[in-house]
Amino acid sequence: MKVLKILGQFCAILAGFLMALITLLTCFSIVGRELLGKTIPGDFELVALATGAAIALFMPLCQLDRGNIIVDFFTVKVPARINHRLDRLGALILAACFALLAWRTGLGGLNSWETHSASMLLGFPEWIIYSLMVPPFILTAVIALHQSAFGFSQNHGHSVNL
Repeated sequence: MKVLKILGQFCAILAGFLMALITLLTCFSIVGRELLGKTIPGDFELVALATGAAIALFMPLCQLDRGNIIVDFFTVKVPARINHRLDRLGALILAACFALLAWRTGLGGLNSWETHSASMLLGFPEWIIYSLMVPPFILTAVIALHQSAFGFSQNHGHSVNL
């Protein structure tokens, strides 16, 4: 699990870096528009592409820290042992969902590469963003599968290993 944690943290650092670049790009574009009457061409395309990649890169750490929304309305009075089993089942389902996302995103990237699909204004190749999203989706699936099989660490979230 230590390797998964390091990889998840690395992905989150990359995501944070992308978000910082998006913020700087947006600020420069707004200041340029207000002071010089010029914006950065395609700024909204770059923001959209980088945001998609950043969201994917945040997912592994989110799963490690059990940062996903948990709706416990029906299980609030269920014994901890049962809740833990339900959490592990949820992790298994999430692993399957992220494996499916990784597979379909990979296929989308291949299709984008084969068809030379690009953003409208800048002509930025879309397959690059797809390729940035697949590894963190796979990592999230592996983390969730590990949690499903071995439980959750004591220092994360609200559940305990039983």
